[in-house]
Amino acid sequence: MAIDPLLQQGADSTDLVLRTGPAGPVWNALTSARSALLTPLALGVPTLLVAFCMALAGARASTVFVVVGAIAALEYLLGWLTMAFSRARDILRVEFAPAGVPASLRLVRAAGPDDWLPIDTLREVKLTHKVVEPYEDDRKPALSTLALELVLRGSNERPTPLPLNGDPQPLADALETLLAPAAVVVELRTERSTREEPQSNWYSGGSASANSGGG
Repeated sequence: MAIDPLLQQGADSTDLVLRTGPAGPVWNALTSARSALLTPLALGVPTLLVAFCMALAGARASTVFVVVGAIAALEYLLGWLTMAFSRARDILRVEFAPAGVPASLRLVRAAGPDDWLPIDTLREVKLTHKVVEPYEDDRKPALSTLALELVLRGSNERPTPLPLNGDPQPLADALETLLAPAAVVVELRTERSTREEPQSNWYSGGSASANSGGG
């Protein structure tokens, strides 16, 4: 069976890899901690406004510094918790076991793997190839992404779309071959659109009309 680079066959399972990297609550917390550093920067304006109001009220510089530091620390903590919880359910990969003819599957999330499910829990795999073509004279290349939807019994899972360079048909064919014994439907469709051309605010007739009123 031909395996697409996103579909990796190991000794015990065949994995549909959506994002690389380790999984688990510790790693999720660590990666979220790094991203949360941007939270105090994003909320810098209200923090500086508090400092400015305190300075106008006559507060000492040391007091302003302590208060601003406490606010920034609280912002960082809230940003860390928010990102950790929001990323906890991000799907990194889908594991099918055993590797040849899978009888079960599980979703491996950023916070760790879910429980194994019978393969018949999966009803359908929908692949949507979205291509945004450049407009005329656009220097930016076409943007291609692949969206995945797992239709499970009682719920649907939609991982974050993947950037794609190439044809998604080999992946669809490999999934169809892998899941055919379980009668899981694999559907691939392509959606094409054209990138919107930015509208210019300059009107060439403006200056001409402004100078045409003399008589």
